[in-house]
Amino acid sequence: MTTIMITGANGQLGSLILENLRSRIPVGHIIAGVRSVEQASFIREQGIEVRKVDYDVPESLNEAFDGISRLLLISSSHTDDNVRLAQHKRVIDAAVRSGVGHILYTGFAFSQQRSDPGKPDNVHTLTEQAIMESGMEYTFLRNALYIDFVGVLGLKEALSSGELVTAPGEWRFNSVGRRDLALAATAAVLGEGGAGNRIYELTAPQTWDFGDLAEVLTEVAGKPVVHRQDDGVQHWIYAFMSKLDTSSTSGDLERLMGRPVTPLRDSILPFIV
Repeated sequence: MTTIMITGANGQLGSLILENLRSRIPVGHIIAGVRSVEQASFIREQGIEVRKVDYDVPESLNEAFDGISRLLLISSSHTDDNVRLAQHKRVIDAAVRSGVGHILYTGFAFSQQRSDPGKPDNVHTLTEQAIMESGMEYTFLRNALYIDFVGVLGLKEALSSGELVTAPGEWRFNSVGRRDLALAATAAVLGEGGAGNRIYELTAPQTWDFGDLAEVLTEVAGKPVVHRQDDGVQHWIYAFMSKLDTSSTSGDLERLMGRPVTPLRDSILPFIV
């Protein structure tokens, strides 16, 4: 059976993928790659082998990837994209040296639409390019913006005041939760999407907007919550989202999961309880 490694395995997404894999295949075929093995005791307690995978220490990667058939590279969380790209390239190079047959990468949904195909300029498209040039078989898991961003929108205040106040704009969202993305990633890691090079845009199949969010809050509160735009609302999240494609959609996520995406109401509940 294939030996699978998940990098960033003690992060939020990686932990969920490990949880899914444990229920599907023997733990002896799963290896967790983490930056600090000291902080991964909870993974070892599940019977999963833990190896040190430090994107900044190339010499650690050759040994870490020894015997790995399929490698899931969860993108670096570093704040500098130049550093992130260098880290990713170290992983790709080490994977080639170690004979990894198939690499999977978690990028961002529709990121290529913000790049000139001849001159890609974002870390995800550049990482994908490096993977394609490596000669390894690949799967690109392009994740939508995590639903977590609603946590900075003042949802609890909206429930109390009856108003969801946001910055002006024609905002639409394809966002989904990590549990859905982890379920899809698990299916891809196990090769359930089919053989060969694959690209998945992992988004909700339909977008939602702040009006829809206000309707959900109304349902949860049992009283009206209306949406209002206000020029005075200032938060970094809006500038961040304006640089992303949060409105394009795909059915890839539901096809990989084999079920519908988690409804908006259920997805936001953790951020209002």
